[in-house]
Amino acid sequence: MIQKITLFITKCLIFFGAFFAFEPHVYAQEVIAPQTLSGLDKICAGNNFNEYFATFSYLNFPAGTTFVIELLDGSSNPIATTLLQTIPITAGQQTIKFAVPTNLVGANDYGLRVKSSTGYTSSRFKNPAGETFFPAFFKDYEASFYINDRSDSATICVGGTLTLSVSNLTPEIPGSSPIFFPNVKYKWFKDDVVIPGQSASTLVVNSIGKYHAEMDYGQCSDVNYGSNRVNVTSSSTGSPVTIDSSLGNPFCSNGSGTVLTATAGNSYVWKKNGVVIAGATSRSYATNESGLYTVDVDFGGCSSTGTINLVGNGFNASIDVADSTRIEEGETLNVTVTTDATSPTFEWYKNGNIIAGATTDTYVVTTIGTYKVKVSQSSGCVASMELEFKVTGPALPTSVIQNIVKLSGSNPYWNIPDVYKNGTTNVIIISSNGDKVLDVTNYQGDWPQTAIDFKNINPVYYYVIQGDAGEKKGSITVIK
Repeated sequence: MIQKITLFITKCLIFFGAFFAFEPHVYAQEVIAPQTLSGLDKICAGNNFNEYFATFSYLNFPAGTTFVIELLDGSSNPIATTLLQTIPITAGQQTIKFAVPTNLVGANDYGLRVKSSTGYTSSRFKNPAGETFFPAFFKDYEASFYINDRSDSATICVGGTLTLSVSNLTPEIPGSSPIFFPNVKYKWFKDDVVIPGQSASTLVVNSIGKYHAEMDYGQCSDVNYGSNRVNVTSSSTGSPVTIDSSLGNPFCSNGSGTVLTATAGNSYVWKKNGVVIAGATSRSYATNESGLYTVDVDFGGCSSTGTINLVGNGFNASIDVADSTRIEEGETLNVTVTTDATSPTFEWYKNGNIIAGATTDTYVVTTIGTYKVKVSQSSGCVASMELEFKVTGPALPTSVIQNIVKLSGSNPYWNIPDVYKNGTTNVIIISSNGDKVLDVTNYQGDWPQTAIDFKNINPVYYYVIQGDAGEKKGSITVIK
C-alpha cells in the first residue's frame, strides 16, 4: 500500500513538473518612477539656453533599453525632445539631459514624462510645487526691439487710424527682429496699461496716448525686453484711408491678380501681414496673394492707415491629420481631404515624388515619409493648394552608416548611428556634381525630403560626418 502511494505521488510530481516546465515565462511588470523636477517650475528655453535635467528610477526592463523625455501639451499629445546626454546614477536610476524643440508653441499647461524604447510610458513628472502642469516656452528672440520704424512720435489724421508695427530695420540680417519669428506673441500697452486681446505684431491706433509693446512669453516674459515708446498725437488735417480692390474682395487670384488702390496722399508705405513690401511706395499695388494689407498714407503733417483683409475666392481645403504623426511597425494612417472646391482633383506625393494612382480625396499611408496632397479647383476660379504632413516611425536599429537609400522601402531615409545625432556633430551631403544638398547639426535621419531626379542612373551622393566621435566619409546611392 505504501509503495502504491509513493508511486502515485511520484507520478503526480512528474506530471506537474512537466506542466510547469512548459508554462510560458512571465516577466515582471516594467516600472518607471519620475522624481520631482528639482528647481524646475517652468521651462524658459531660448537660443542662449536650452538644457534641462530629469531624473527617474526604473525596474524590470530588458538589457539595452533606452529612455527619452517627452513633452505633453494641453491635450496630452506627445512632443519629442532632443536627447543631449544620459547620465547613469545607479543600476536602476538615471538622469536625462534634454533640450526642448526650437519651434515649441509656448503655453502654460505642458507636462513631462519618460518613454522607453520598449514603448512603456511613465506618469508625469511633478515640479517642486507638486504640479504636473507647468509653463514651457522657447523664446525665439530675447532682446529689445523697435516699433514705428524706431520713431518715438506719430500723428493721427482727423477721423483716421494709425498702425503701429514691430519694425524690421535690417531685413538682410536673419533673426535681427522678432518679426522673423511667427510664433512670437506680443502684449501692447497704452499709457502703461495692457490692451486686452492684442497679441499680433501690429496694433491699430485710433486715439492719442503713449504706446509700447513687449514680447509675450507667458510666465517666461522679461519686461526688460520691450520696445521703444511712441507718443501718438492727433492732427486737424488729413482724412481716413480706404483701400479698393479692382477685382473686388474676395477675388480670383489668377493672372496678375487685383490692383489695390489707396486714398490719395503725399506718400505711401504698403505692408502685408505687418511686413513692409519692398518697393511698394505708389498709390496702387498689384497682387494675386491673399493676406492682410495695410498702407500708411502721409498727408503732410499727419499719417493715416488703411486696411483690407484680401481674400481669394478659390476654395478651402484641410486634412484630418496633424503636421507630424507617428505610426508603429505594421500600422497604417488614413488621411482624408475635406474641401469645398468645385470639381476638385487630387494628387498625392511622397518625398516630392507623385504617387501613381492616388487621385481621390483619401490615401492610406503605410510607410514613413514627408507627404503632401495637391488639391485643385478645375472650374470657376481655377486654383490649387498644397497640404503637407509628415509621418514618422521607429528608427531602424543600426551600428553602421548605410550607403544605400531605397525610396520605396519602409524607411526611405538615410540613417546614421545615434552617436552622430547631436548638436555638436556636423553632417554634410554633397551631390556628384559637387553641390552641397545638406549641411546641418543634430541630423535626425530625415534626408532626402525633396524629389530626386534619377535620369538614367541611380544618383550617388557623398557624405562627411564631423564631430566628437571622429570624422566619417563615404558614399550614398539612392535607388527607387
